[in-house]
Amino acid sequence: MKYLLKNAKVYTAGKFENVDVLVDASSIVALDKDIQCDEATILNFSGCVIFPGFVDVHVHFREPGFSYKETILTGSKAAARGGYTAVCTMPNLNPVPDSYEHLKEQLDIIERDAVIKVYPYGSITVGQLGEELSDLDAMAKDVVAFSDDGRGVQSAEMMKEAMLKSKALGKMVVAHCEDNALLKGGYIHDGEYAKAHNHRGICSESEYGPIIRDIELVKETGCSYHVCHVSAKESIEAIRQAKKNGVDITCETGPHYLVLDDSFLQEDGRFKMNPPLRDKTDREALLEGILDGTVDVIATDHAPHSEEEKSRGLEKSAMGITGIETAFPILYTKLVKTGVITLEKLVELLNTNARKRFGIGSEIAVGQSACLTVFDLAEEYTINPEEFISKGKATPFKGEKVFGKCRLTMCDGNIVWQDNE
Repeated sequence: MKYLLKNAKVYTAGKFENVDVLVDASSIVALDKDIQCDEATILNFSGCVIFPGFVDVHVHFREPGFSYKETILTGSKAAARGGYTAVCTMPNLNPVPDSYEHLKEQLDIIERDAVIKVYPYGSITVGQLGEELSDLDAMAKDVVAFSDDGRGVQSAEMMKEAMLKSKALGKMVVAHCEDNALLKGGYIHDGEYAKAHNHRGICSESEYGPIIRDIELVKETGCSYHVCHVSAKESIEAIRQAKKNGVDITCETGPHYLVLDDSFLQEDGRFKMNPPLRDKTDREALLEGILDGTVDVIATDHAPHSEEEKSRGLEKSAMGITGIETAFPILYTKLVKTGVITLEKLVELLNTNARKRFGIGSEIAVGQSACLTVFDLAEEYTINPEEFISKGKATPFKGEKVFGKCRLTMCDGNIVWQDNE
């Protein structure tokens, strides 16, 4: 199938240009002004912007094991609606992908149902229990990296063993940094809101302590290392200094940590996630980290749950929010339109940096796979979870007015999302 996308601004070679995009089969075959091709289906996107398909290195698609929360099919369709063409799925599943046999259950579902590119993580430890290394050798060629996300690896010795094995296999360790000994039953940030409303808090040290530990292990082992969902100012400073010292480290944060803090909290499960929304000073530090390059990637940590699991208030609701359908409009509206970052910087955070670090995703260039997404940046609308494709409806952004409507997403030349409007 040939498609000719016309009259849009296109992000290519690091800048926006007024060119047409000709797609033939799975590839981009031409980028030029006023392309003519009689046999192509013409898609007129006057007034729109074409981005390379976004890359999310941190999602929970819940299958196998928890398909009532999400499936590979619903998750990948939701991702396509959000402008994503490549995602990495976390291993807190049943069975945990700790051996090739267990991993293959997920690979088979991906092969059957995914509408975009889905890359699984292999777990660092058997059952994510932190006691025994998974069969990393057997999984290495079929996973994007190794992670125990959902849990922190508590033992420094176990993490060092994982780093040495991952380095030997040419794979990255992607770490959920959380010291269980410091949690003390907490479920929101240990800040002003927790004190005022008599909630048990989670201290920031539970996050930055393991990061500091792991930075020393990375220096020792030479492993490539990526930190999940950074939320605390101390974490940012530790990573900033490690980068200055030449440590092979990158990190991500989520849209919600950049635009919300614990002053936004309500007594509602849709504001509960792990790590929690922290102090305003933490949010400001994250934004500073975005601007100076300390933060490499914005990942959604899309973590859907059932309506019942998210209806129990802050204390008793499950940890996690849905985010893959709202990430771009929230970030565009709150950060780009307000002048905090440029649109070019947002593309780096949603595509370029993840693509380079993880070796997945595509750019818009002749000869590249046709993985792209089209947004109408001028369209304003209200976020309505009932319209989500994801099974998860819990979002702190319910009712927010945003700009940036996804008109089309294409993966390997196939249209995987098209706005009927």
